[in-house]
Amino acid sequence: MFAIVGISIGVSAVLALLAKFALADGDFTLLWCGRAKREEVEDKVVWITGASRGIGEVLAKQFACLGAKLIISARNEAELERVKAELVGKHAPEGVKVLPMDLSSGETSLLEAVKKAESFFPGGVDYMVHNAAYERPKSAAIDVTEDAIKATFNVNVFGTIILTRLLAPFMLKRGKGHFVVISSAAGKTPAPGQAVYSASKYAVNGYFHSLRSELCKKGIKVTVICPGPIETSNGTGAGSTEADTSSGKRVSSERCAELTIVAATHGLKEAWISNQPVLAVMYLVQYLPSIGYWVLDKVGANRVDAAAEKGNAYSLGLLFRQKRKLT
Repeated sequence: MFAIVGISIGVSAVLALLAKFALADGDFTLLWCGRAKREEVEDKVVWITGASRGIGEVLAKQFACLGAKLIISARNEAELERVKAELVGKHAPEGVKVLPMDLSSGETSLLEAVKKAESFFPGGVDYMVHNAAYERPKSAAIDVTEDAIKATFNVNVFGTIILTRLLAPFMLKRGKGHFVVISSAAGKTPAPGQAVYSASKYAVNGYFHSLRSELCKKGIKVTVICPGPIETSNGTGAGSTEADTSSGKRVSSERCAELTIVAATHGLKEAWISNQPVLAVMYLVQYLPSIGYWVLDKVGANRVDAAAEKGNAYSLGLLFRQKRKLT
């Protein structure tokens, strides 16, 4: 009798957990955290790159609502001024600074940007949110040009790392600082059709997890965010695994920004943000790699075809789709 009751309770618990996972839009540790801790960002200086649109713009607005002081950067100064004007209702004008910047402009230019950012508010930069990213439309790995490879790595890897290397000494001098890195699910699992973008995000993840291990005892925190497909007003989002407008359920940019701030204010080292099936694939590759890579091998060529056809590159149906024969 008691054994039957115990089994029933166990089965019910497993079914409830599976149902929760099926509806999840983030990893369990992240969702367990609950709300963002306002006290962690109120009156703190938050510098956000790629803040002129997409996830970066939404992050700026949500940080402002939590009382943060903002430095917003991107290449397009006019768009940054638009974002600043929209932030004034949430924050005093002097609490938002515009700092146009091109991550691919080289070390000298980036050093000037760091010096300006550090001078805007007493106490310097508390949070550096690396959101800017470069991504080309999906294509087969062997079709990516040398120029596209260089453009992707110049922004996603070299510019991001150089900016970090230049800002970190200021944080170390103060004994505190937090890097929040908007990476991608493509930095945790192979991404057929996005090989170079995926490679750049793997590089970013490796660098920042190593950086945290080196500097964590000196007051430096690092949170790596890995979003899957994200829905934004312009069809794309920095840090997402998406650069087209193909169909499929995605996490909204508002929800992605909300969970990003939750992860940062709770001091998580890494957080995943995605709907299914991408979230499930991330878990498989992390904990059951042989099965995870088998799934990706099954969908690889089909995913490239789906992207070329402007179809859903995240559908479970890719597992069963027949590869078109070459003629």
